[in-house]
Amino acid sequence: METLIVHPKNEEQSTALKAVMKVLKIDFETEKSPYNPEFVAKIKRSQEQMKERKGVKIAVEDLWK
Repeated sequence: METLIVHPKNEEQSTALKAVMKVLKIDFETEKSPYNPEFVAKIKRSQEQMKERKGVKIAVEDLWK
């Protein structure tokens, strides 16, 4: 058998997936992220900004000045 890892985008999707798995009698586990959701959102926003070339790069040498 195989293991499936899903990433619901919101609580509605999470609830629906859990309901379907319960109806089909599929065993599942839930695991909370150890990271603060606000922190994760900031990181994702920063990554998007870098993709759009809106970020600022700082050389490592400049961090010690």
